[in-house]
Amino acid sequence: MRAVIFANGVLNNLQDVHDIILPDDLIIAADGGMTYCRALGIKPSIVIGDLDSLDPDYLKSLQTSGTEIISYPINKDQTDLELALHKALDLGYDEILVLGALGARWDMTIANLLLPAASEFSKVTIRLIDGHQEILLLRGKGELIFNGKKGDMLSIVPLGQDAYGVTLRGLKYPLEDDVLRFGATRGISNVLIDDTATVYLKKGLLLCIHIYT
Repeated sequence: MRAVIFANGVLNNLQDVHDIILPDDLIIAADGGMTYCRALGIKPSIVIGDLDSLDPDYLKSLQTSGTEIISYPINKDQTDLELALHKALDLGYDEILVLGALGARWDMTIANLLLPAASEFSKVTIRLIDGHQEILLLRGKGELIFNGKKGDMLSIVPLGQDAYGVTLRGLKYPLEDDVLRFGATRGISNVLIDDTATVYLKKGLLLCIHIYT
């Protein structure tokens, strides 16, 4: 099952969103992400957060029409996006697309990029979509297959520690059971040489950024 979360960052290519969403997707608005839903004419199943940036009358109309409104205090330990991710997880969704997670503020952007690394999300596939860029986290031991086209860019960035046993297939700069050092930039700006590429990892965390051309 798949959930789509609208966050309150910058959402590029707004009109392309309708091509991403599937009929059976659960739509969750994380507080100000509701403004994107409203602009697109998409009715969320759930609105969650401190709700400090939303029109109370509009929220009331959503609630009347069946949207679940989950309100939290402004002073809380989690961001609205983290609350939304936990809600999707609690409902049993194993794939989550996040739109609008990046760009508005650097602190929020960095926090949102790191959220998929939390241990409670280890069994969930979380994809951060930003225009023609898609960001996923790969945990070792594991693999990810990227479907795109020749010429797409793929960058891989170790998180928190060195990444061991990195093998790259279908890319201009292949690796075989190699090590990517935390803080180094060796994995940046690789290029697909076919329509698919595969990243294998034995130990560690890799942030993978697929840029579609």
